[in-house]
Formats: sequence, C-alpha cells, structure tokens
Amino acid sequence: MTATDIVVMLLVGVLYLLPTVVAMARSHHQAPAIFLLNLLLGWSGLGWIMALVWAATRVEPHRRY
Repeated sequence: MTATDIVVMLLVGVLYLLPTVVAMARSHHQAPAIFLLNLLLGWSGLGWIMALVWAATRVEPHRRY
C-alpha cells in the first residue's frame, strides 16, 4: 500500500462522513442521529444526501429546563 493509497482512502472517508462533520461543526442538536443515518445509510447515496440536508437545517438552541 502506497502513501497515495492511504491519502485517497482518508479523503474518501472524510467525504463519506461529511454530513456528520457538518453537523458537529454547527453543533446541530441532532448530530448523533445524523451520524447514525450517515453511517448506516450513507452508502446508498440517498441516505448521504438526506444526512447532508439534515445537517444543514436550522440548529435549535440548547434549552435548559
């Protein structure tokens, strides 16, 4: 395995988890659910798009009760 192979695999991994990265960077209140959708259905393409759209939706402020 060459260094190029490793770099390509890392880039593909980051691209695959992009919806999760976006959700975490935005402190999305549903980040764990977005991660699960991304992990379990991201391979289908449709699941990846759904996770990315969900990660880009409005972030609810954390409520204290």
